[in-house]
Amino acid sequence: MWLAQEVIRRKRDGGVLCADDIRRFVAGISDSSLSEGQVAAFAMAVLLKGMNIDERIALTTAMRDSGQVLHWDLPGPVVDKHSTGGVGDLISLPLAPLLAACGCFVPMISGRGLGHTGGTLDKLESIPGYDCQPSAERFRQIVAEVGCAIIGQTADLAPADKRLYAIRDMTGTVESLDLITASILSKKLAAGLDVLVMDVKTGNGAFMVQPQDALELAQSIGAVANGAGVRTTALVTDMNQPLARSAGNGLEVAEALALLQGEVRSPRLWELTLTLAEQALMLAGLADTQAQAWAQLLAVWRNGAALQRFGQMITALGGPADFTQAAQGYLPVAAFSRPVWAEHSGTVSAVDTRAVGMAVVELGGGRRHPQDQVDPAVGFSALRFIGEQVDDSQPLGWVHGQTAAATERAAQALQAAYRIGGAASVSTPLVAERIAACRS
Repeated sequence: MWLAQEVIRRKRDGGVLCADDIRRFVAGISDSSLSEGQVAAFAMAVLLKGMNIDERIALTTAMRDSGQVLHWDLPGPVVDKHSTGGVGDLISLPLAPLLAACGCFVPMISGRGLGHTGGTLDKLESIPGYDCQPSAERFRQIVAEVGCAIIGQTADLAPADKRLYAIRDMTGTVESLDLITASILSKKLAAGLDVLVMDVKTGNGAFMVQPQDALELAQSIGAVANGAGVRTTALVTDMNQPLARSAGNGLEVAEALALLQGEVRSPRLWELTLTLAEQALMLAGLADTQAQAWAQLLAVWRNGAALQRFGQMITALGGPADFTQAAQGYLPVAAFSRPVWAEHSGTVSAVDTRAVGMAVVELGGGRRHPQDQVDPAVGFSALRFIGEQVDDSQPLGWVHGQTAAATERAAQALQAAYRIGGAASVSTPLVAERIAACRS
């Protein structure tokens, strides 16, 4: 006789759970035959005692299989990328069409902003008419025809994760490396991927502030995803300063579009976009070397093929047919906009990246509560990076707000987030670690 309490007890005492016990427990989470108390006790036992790799794989695949798992019949590899979140991290927007133009199919299922970090769906919803929740059939059709589609998670994908996460959030068990790994990957693997590239952020603007924590998560995700049959590589990347020049939904869309049109406003953003895309092409077998991958990516960027895919995706999901030619007429504009000047001239030596993200939230560009509406027009643009000069002709950035008072508060917050002068703060390299993946 199978008893949930025996599974909980075994893990509480540091035992190893078999795959069948884990599958049954996840089924009980999904159909609510297990009480919230039992699920909470299981989560706490996992947090305190941990899981080995086999247990993590079993938990992840059971959560993946708790709902619909997509299967594709396409003439190319099915590829995706996931980031743990940051400030100015708009990479998904140019990366998906770049990969599609190189022969990949990218069914990207993304999320909304969380805390001080931005969300890909919130960015795309600044485009009038863009539908983040198309029917499953329409999603499949767009991926097949355009090569990429960025949408939100449906209730059918990994439903066990939704209930487990809500209980973790209420019981102080969010920090479990095992449960974080299963939560991230169950949704991604349900998309039916051949290849996944994982971007794990570290630094003062990341959820994983300490590099060692980020490295452990990257190693866990790489081992579990590959163990579950998806060719995966994981990179640990820097979030000690914003990744893009902009932070705020509509402003980030404008920067992503400019990048696809050939204007590189942030070399950091462009380098990491190419690095992640390069890893995807190599894992997918579409390039044998980094040089070959970069050559393909730069070709479709320069000849406009990636920009064309981006426009086709927007149109297919309900956005304006001429968005890539006339975005200024569609993206929202804040009522107030002004430069933010540093208190004195000098070189930027450090940025409190989390504070920049929270200033966007305070402007209305993020959520304090899940039900909050997001203002897509507000945020910052033309942000300066570490090592760059600010003076009476070069501001820290521009602030965009809906009231004079809110704009002034955000300007003060941005000033406080920047340190000018002195030695540059120690920052991790843009790509600090690469977790090797298998291609078999």
